[in-house]
Amino acid sequence: MRPKTLVILAVVAAAYILGARAGRERYEQLTETFTSFWNSPDVKKARKKAKAQAEKARKRYA
Repeated sequence: MRPKTLVILAVVAAAYILGARAGRERYEQLTETFTSFWNSPDVKKARKKAKAQAEKARKRYA
């Protein structure tokens, strides 16, 4: 194998091992944080505004 391929495989293996150590608890913590952020009233408002602006731009340039 080429040295570059070996380095890539080593990085992937290290990432897998470190990720497995973090475990399910950390995954649950991250998903809970993201979900609470995504469902925040301010973020919902910003998403709605961005969607309206995109629709307006699509109609203008279509």
